Amino acid sequence: MSARFTRLLVLLACCLAQPINAAHAADGEVVRLKTARGATQAFILIKPAKPQAAVILFAGGHGALGVRSAADMAWGAGNFLVRSRDHFVNAGMMVAVIDAPSDHAGGMNAVFRMSKEHHDDIAAVAAHLKSVADVPVWLVGTSMGTFSAARGAIGNKTIAGLVLTSTITRSRDGWKIKTSHPAGVGSMALQQVSVPALIVSHRRDGCAITPASDSEALKAKFTKSPRVDVKLLDGGLPPKSGPCEAMSQHGFLGIEKEAVGEIANFVKAAR
Repeated sequence: MSARFTRLLVLLACCLAQPINAAHAADGEVVRLKTARGATQAFILIKPAKPQAAVILFAGGHGALGVRSAADMAWGAGNFLVRSRDHFVNAGMMVAVIDAPSDHAGGMNAVFRMSKEHHDDIAAVAAHLKSVADVPVWLVGTSMGTFSAARGAIGNKTIAGLVLTSTITRSRDGWKIKTSHPAGVGSMALQQVSVPALIVSHRRDGCAITPASDSEALKAKFTKSPRVDVKLLDGGLPPKSGPCEAMSQHGFLGIEKEAVGEIANFVKAAR
């Protein structure tokens, strides 16, 4: 047997011996629920063999992913939470990557994300996850998705916890909510959230409406939560997008696994 062939066999054996991820994006399925208000709510569902918890992930921007399969969507594949979904699965969590509902297929603005209709759609997804695996269901949002995650946790007793990443804490000129919600998510009824909450920010987030410096003020809004933590992360890769887009510190570029690890540790500690 030649030395070259021997090295090839050793390399092949090493590759085969590498651990396989608990699940990959392609291993999931697309679920389409008909909600009580008549809309269709689609989401990608990925379930590990023995999930310890479930997370509903809310992308930023307009949130209209246009999911066609578990690994194919029209928009948002590069969003922090969307591209990090396997990290959650590998941490032992069942994952639902939520799309915009059928009657908002063009996108969700802050007004809809804070609406009762959206709250009820989220509750329907949470109920479905509980039927798949009886584990705690958490809501995790990033950027504009923090409006959705916060709304879903307000007054919802089936939700076990809330995670806000790169939270919108300031309003922009031209937004309909600028007067009613000058502090963005911080102007919502967070005092009605009675579950553990985690706030995750990048110290060098350059987006003007999601500064890490607002994290402590946001934490103070959760007056009824049994536990509220703030995690400020640093490091990562140089930005490849604008400061309010996903491929920057705003989207935890290069430290996705670390960010998800902080979330997973908080979720598991709260059980």
